[in-house]
Amino acid sequence: MRLRLISCEIFYREMCAAVARSPNLVDVEFLPKGLHDVGSAGMLERLADVVGRVDTSRYDVILLGYGLCNNGIAGLVAGDIPIVVPRAHDCITLFFGSRTRYAEYFDTHPGTYFKTSGWIERGEDAGELRQLSISHQMGMDMTYDELVAKYGEDNARYLWETLCDTTRHYRRLTFIEMGIEPDDRFEQRTRAEAVDRGWEFEKVAGDMTLLQRLLDGPWNDEDFLVLQPGHRVVARHDDTIVAAENRADFADSGR
Repeated sequence: MRLRLISCEIFYREMCAAVARSPNLVDVEFLPKGLHDVGSAGMLERLADVVGRVDTSRYDVILLGYGLCNNGIAGLVAGDIPIVVPRAHDCITLFFGSRTRYAEYFDTHPGTYFKTSGWIERGEDAGELRQLSISHQMGMDMTYDELVAKYGEDNARYLWETLCDTTRHYRRLTFIEMGIEPDDRFEQRTRAEAVDRGWEFEKVAGDMTLLQRLLDGPWNDEDFLVLQPGHRVVARHDDTIVAAENRADFADSGR
């Protein structure tokens, strides 16, 4: 099969490794990580534009290297060819290799912030997307010194503690080692950050299985949604995470 993969750049190293091992011919387009931060409507608009520009005469299927991502893919419509979507709330599920394994770790390790090679190399917003991000529009990405200069010491302290310190509920940094890293630089950087923050550090083994299966197929219903032409993605508040809705159904409802 000839496949078109549209993926968040957070998966850059992992997807490149998986593409090299796939029996399929896979053409890849990576989108910037900052797409997550512009809000669900903004993310959907940009994803829909990229999907709409795919030359569907050249491909059998479009693969989406995203989870539901705060409903950022909800509403995405398949055009002339199917779109395959992993059943995942976010990228961490894909790094862990299954929803079950991620849920087990999440439940037993509250207050954990995750790092991977992609989050370290490509985790910072830049340029236009940073300007459009919700955190920037609300002033949540300002440094403490910037807040002091703008609002004064007392107000700055309050704003920092209530709005800007988005990591205050975390106490552990976990590095997910995927087996594609060139050396231990990403682990060591995460370990050093944990020391600086006074947090616990842990390294866990990631699992490439789900990413590889996305690129290889076949796509079982338990782990993937195969969105047929004329259907759109809808979010579900259950273990399926995403489902398909027929164009006729949402056209009739006026949505």
